[in-house]
Amino acid sequence: MTQSGTATPMSKEMQDCVQACMACHTACEETMSSCMQMGGQTQMQIMRALMDCSEMTRMCADMMMRRSPLAAEMCAMCAKACDMAAEACMSMPDDEMMARCAEACRRCAQMCRTMAGAGM
Repeated sequence: MTQSGTATPMSKEMQDCVQACMACHTACEETMSSCMQMGGQTQMQIMRALMDCSEMTRMCADMMMRRSPLAAEMCAMCAKACDMAAEACMSMPDDEMMARCAEACRRCAQMCRTMAGAGM
């Protein structure tokens, strides 16, 4: 596979997706910090989903920024990780931080699904 040159400016949609990935990454990191303070088995299950989502969103943004030929496939995987994290966060719907994180995850999942379908 060949990689296109990075001199080509990113589309508005791709820029928006990168921003959504980074916002989701930050939300997951902040929520993980909060979970560590709470402790308990439920939080450990949520933590696993948040860790996966945090890593996937960071990597997905990196791959889009460097125009990786694998970026569309990564966006599809990222959307799945974001969906799982949003679902995990909603297991504690009364927690404001979890609700904010779930919203960031849902937004990122939607943007990544769009980018995955675009074929970049």
